[in-house]
Amino acid sequence: MKRILIGDEAAFRQLMSLYRTYIYQVIYSVLRHPKDAEDITQETFVTIYFSLPHYQGKGLKAWMTRIATNKAIDYKRRAFKKREESTDEIEAVASTFSVHVAASTDIEETLIRKERKELVVQMMTQLPPNYRKTVELYYFYDKTYQDIAQEEGISVKTVESRLYRAKQWVRANWKEEDFK
Repeated sequence: MKRILIGDEAAFRQLMSLYRTYIYQVIYSVLRHPKDAEDITQETFVTIYFSLPHYQGKGLKAWMTRIATNKAIDYKRRAFKKREESTDEIEAVASTFSVHVAASTDIEETLIRKERKELVVQMMTQLPPNYRKTVELYYFYDKTYQDIAQEEGISVKTVESRLYRAKQWVRANWKEEDFK
């Protein structure tokens, strides 16, 4: 550590090679996207380098893990905020589909629930538009087939067909692991 603090780049490269895979895995576990995890891993090591003067000499791995986790969570928040700002339609779905989280002392559980909600909202954008509208009306707004048919100016059979096809599309394109 002393060598790194006095500016020894070789010592820092050695630290990076020692912890690179571990830091990447920590970040990937939050982001679940290889390219983003790689980018944030690089940013994390830059932050670690410039934060070393503030390091208190205890628990290096835990300290670096906390920096990596915070970087990944910040990135995820920024990415979600960008998606949220760019799609008004999804904003409406997100507000209707808000998860009612009971007051919980378990921060991790709350974060997992929030991430799942964000994932569902993100995944909804992948549905073909005519299916998405029907799914939103039926599942999020609790409309009946008749209400949807009337509102959309289509037959009840078309509503049934769209919901069936949307379910088929979801089965074909989404993996259960994406929601765990």
